[in-house]
Amino acid sequence: MSNVLVINSHQSEVEIALLENKQLVELQKEGGAGRRFSVGDVFLGKVKKLVPGLNAAFVDVGARKDAFLHYFDLGPQANSMNKWSKLVHTGKFTVPWLKNFRQEKDIDKGGKINQVLSEGQFITVQITKEPISTKGPRITSEITLAGRYLVLVPFSDKISISQRIKNSKDKERLKRLLNSIKSENFGVIIRTAAENVKAAELDADLKSLMKKWEQIFKNLKNAKPPKKILGELDRTAVFLRDMINDSYSSIHVNDTKLCGEIQDYLKTIAPAKAKIVKLYRGEIPIFDHYDVTKQKKAMFGKHATMPSGAYLVVEHTEALHVIDVNSGRTSSSEDDQETNALNVNLEAVSEVARQLRVRDMGGIIVVDFIDMRSAENRKKVYNKMKDVMASDKAKHTILPLSRFGLIQITRQRVRPEMEVDTTEKCPSCNGTGEAQASILLVDEIESMLKKIMKKQKPSSVILCVHPFIAAYLRKGYPSVQAKWFFTFRKRIRIREFEDFAMLEYKFFTGKGEELEV
Repeated sequence: MSNVLVINSHQSEVEIALLENKQLVELQKEGGAGRRFSVGDVFLGKVKKLVPGLNAAFVDVGARKDAFLHYFDLGPQANSMNKWSKLVHTGKFTVPWLKNFRQEKDIDKGGKINQVLSEGQFITVQITKEPISTKGPRITSEITLAGRYLVLVPFSDKISISQRIKNSKDKERLKRLLNSIKSENFGVIIRTAAENVKAAELDADLKSLMKKWEQIFKNLKNAKPPKKILGELDRTAVFLRDMINDSYSSIHVNDTKLCGEIQDYLKTIAPAKAKIVKLYRGEIPIFDHYDVTKQKKAMFGKHATMPSGAYLVVEHTEALHVIDVNSGRTSSSEDDQETNALNVNLEAVSEVARQLRVRDMGGIIVVDFIDMRSAENRKKVYNKMKDVMASDKAKHTILPLSRFGLIQITRQRVRPEMEVDTTEKCPSCNGTGEAQASILLVDEIESMLKKIMKKQKPSSVILCVHPFIAAYLRKGYPSVQAKWFFTFRKRIRIREFEDFAMLEYKFFTGKGEELEV
């Protein structure tokens, strides 16, 4: 399997698309308006309200809605964390290391929130879920710092190893090594990526995590809540840290600066992979070149079509997501209805798993498959669903098909679901339903060109239009594009943008600066 990462940087936003065998399987965004909170960020917050009925507290971390902290999310060493935070904040604890710090007893597993916290108290917390819909962030006071190979757990001495590491000798090696290099009162979780990794790389990863802890210590002193005291890596770096492996054949980036930053970051976490980062220099947009735009438009609508002609209908509610499997034109392709239903359902399983990853759907998902009488066939569909979901990094649980043909899935949701508007508002009529005659569009573009050439006199001009309009401007001899060359004594370059509406157009300089008429 060949994995390709395509990174599209534009304005204040970066889009990251993961392609497996040229098929879009994940899409993430970072930056943009309102994105102040990320999973992993550490804040100094203030307890605003205790709710004994929920055994929880609401904490002000600067979000529009107060963050939610349940008693079970305090962590066993909540008292130690609160004590350390208070001492550091007031300047009574002067070093970041915990060697001489006297820890408190673990909190009672069946205790109450008001036994640990009080209203108005300052508390150090970490974001575990970003604000979603009308809800504020979900937080924990059990701080963990994730690296490429290790996760640092302060106020613990335990060393845990990923269950996916099966080699018993390597597990023993890793445990001995971490026991010898970790600091006192710091626990460590050894991630799957650490398997067969050399001691020097693990030591470097641990040191970088300890530097993050130092940063928390420095920023906590005299801080006034709500205040971010440690920012997680940006989404691109987190994606690379957690996902990069030998299956990645190339990473394509359309921004020179970002390309250099990614290469530098990969040199620190996976030096051998730095050479697969390539700067995209094509004229058409990077997502159009790698067919991401088309796949994105096809996947995020209400209907998702499969190669056989069967399709999914995806519906969203506040409580859950519902996916309905329809056979479409395949219903008459097999004489045996049971066989036809099985084939459609097995094809749908792969598309459902892909939809969950690309849209980052979380919470409760109910999939309504085509009814099958055979218990063996229902088991085949369930087993395939488990197999294709195995590569999904989000925690999930899948229940067997019910007698009504339903599969219920719960999938971890830590950030708002990815949304892409697949409809386009007509730029000519502005949604009124009436537009100028399309035959006049070329005259309008030419008129705008005359104004640009007369007033701004650019050294080069790029006209960005929908592919259909681009084809019309280039067709025949002499083409419209050729006529413009003789009119303006300058070559007008034409670029196709699949994201553009039919009659939409924009002018840019050769340096990518938009020309305003």
